[in-house]
Amino acid sequence: MAQKDISRKYFIHILVLLLFIFLLQLAFSVVLWNHISKLSQEFDFFQREINQKIELNKEETDSMIVQLSEITLNLQKGFEKEITSLKADLKAKTSADFSGIVEQVVDSVVSIKTNSAQGTGFIISNEGYIVTNAHVLVGARYANAITSEQEIKPMILIGYDPVLDLALLKIDGSYDALELETIDNVQLGEKVVAIGNPLGLSFSISEGIVSGKNRVANDIPGYIQTDAALNPGNSGGPLINKDGKVIGINNFKISGGENLGFALESDYIIEGVNDIALESINVTIL
Repeated sequence: MAQKDISRKYFIHILVLLLFIFLLQLAFSVVLWNHISKLSQEFDFFQREINQKIELNKEETDSMIVQLSEITLNLQKGFEKEITSLKADLKAKTSADFSGIVEQVVDSVVSIKTNSAQGTGFIISNEGYIVTNAHVLVGARYANAITSEQEIKPMILIGYDPVLDLALLKIDGSYDALELETIDNVQLGEKVVAIGNPLGLSFSISEGIVSGKNRVANDIPGYIQTDAALNPGNSGGPLINKDGKVIGINNFKISGGENLGFALESDYIIEGVNDIALESINVTIL
């Protein structure tokens, strides 16, 4: 009888222990479930907040894209309007002798912009080789050409001649090149136009005559003297005759001299460019 009571007592203890373990496990499960639910709610809140920020950023980005598109479109329209206006000015500012010539050649003239200066250059080969004054590139870390099609083209420096103040550069693409006239065919008194910076703020075109040939500067008897006004925007641009050919590259004017400008003669341009090209890339261009 006593043994049965002991067995019964142990059974009750075990049953109570199991019940306690069950209740403890149940309580732990409830606490764990509440914690998981709370974490889930916090995650949902965080996810909603992230989605709202993403949506807000998307709206801001879309707005910026629209604004940039409008700015780009306005710039393009502005460039097109400027080109049309400049070509009209070209005709208006030149005599009948140059009717149609300036419009024919202006597409082969480019504006050159660097981090330190602005000037002009002109295309001398269909492969995109460009000649300008070397002094236009002084202090430059980069140089871009702006074509008549409003394209901004990075320029590669092929080489330069500091004595002749010539620099040879290249842009990618195929273009109409200007033809150079031999200096023997240039006559004193013939009319010419100096073109400079057709896409820049300092764009200018001026008409004059050839006042002299073979003028000496920097110990070089190779400069055309002209009374066509040479402004800062003309530096590196072409001096054009009535046939639309280049007879010189606009180089400098005498300070204090009224309409006393000088352009390096075409024969020196041809020789200088070919020397630069031979030394740098082992070819001749002109």
